Amino acid sequence: MTLDDLATLIASRKGADPDSSWTARLLSQGPEKCAEKFGEEAIEAIIEAVKGDKARLTSEAADVIYHLLVMLTARDVTLNDVMAELEKRQGQSGIAEKASR
Repeated sequence: MTLDDLATLIASRKGADPDSSWTARLLSQGPEKCAEKFGEEAIEAIIEAVKGDKARLTSEAADVIYHLLVMLTARDVTLNDVMAELEKRQGQSGIAEKASR
């Protein structure tokens, strides 16, 4: 599955019956709940990165990516929007890009 496939699947669940899927349930709870879940998963990934458990970090990273896409979908931000932003930054020093914000 590609990130595009996952983003499309998540978007297709927006407005679906919350009893039919976990994604639909998260989205039905609003952007704040989606952001909260993303934060929880990010913290879990950080913990596994510090511990050095590659398998657990891989699993938590998958959760982070999924919940990031759910959070973006809850706020009508598409993966394409994010990729376009990254493309704008391509070829620019990360230090220069950060200074321009």
